[in-house]
Amino acid sequence: MSFEYVSVEEAIAKPGLRMVVVGGIPSPWSEAAKGIFAIKNIGWTATRLVYDDPSLRKWIGGLNAPAVFLNDDRPRTGWAQILLLAERLAPEPSLIPSDAGERALMMGLCHELLGEGGLCWSRRLHAAHAGLSGEGGFSPKVSGYLAKKYGGQSQDADGAQARVLDLLGMFAARLEASSGDYLLGDTMTAADVHLACSVGLFAPLPAEQCAMLPPYREAYEWLNDATKAALKPVLLKHRDRMYERHLELPLSL
Repeated sequence: MSFEYVSVEEAIAKPGLRMVVVGGIPSPWSEAAKGIFAIKNIGWTATRLVYDDPSLRKWIGGLNAPAVFLNDDRPRTGWAQILLLAERLAPEPSLIPSDAGERALMMGLCHELLGEGGLCWSRRLHAAHAGLSGEGGFSPKVSGYLAKKYGGQSQDADGAQARVLDLLGMFAARLEASSGDYLLGDTMTAADVHLACSVGLFAPLPAEQCAMLPPYREAYEWLNDATKAALKPVLLKHRDRMYERHLELPLSL
């Protein structure tokens, strides 16, 4: 399902489903929401996050993306809110298991990918600290912004690196032990969408599929030795399988 980009003013004025997304980079949070809408064939209108637009800040209630709006409903900014809205708008194909135990497991896996303290949160924090320390990662300007917004003390960065390694290991082990091609066996769920988009924060798709801003590609591709070792081939194979079978290419950033 394709979507169109419009100005902030047009998005605010339009009825229906709209989403504010990060532009120019494959933000895992924005790309996961796009992917879920695509799988469910839900049409929507996109506008890019503009940091100095007061009308956008007022509309969202802050400066966060993705932010999803359905008509005059409140903005939905969390991965779970967006997923549950998509399930309501298009129940099939469902991306949430019907079994209560598997549902709880899947939601937990999603949190460990996109939630506070999860894989992407921790990767972002670690890369910001590296940028402030001149060791790679994001540029000093971007690193300073991220550190101020999400925390960036050295002890936080050390903990973030440990979380990255632990979570990469856990997801790789789960895929290796799976009875099928997905995290929960033969059935693709939202956790698989979230994992595929999260891996892009460590290994973005090639330029012809993901035309992201070059400075951010360099930051995304930055890996220290420990992270490089933890990024197992099974994680990259799962990402490629998800884009081949379920997610749209090239990315529209």
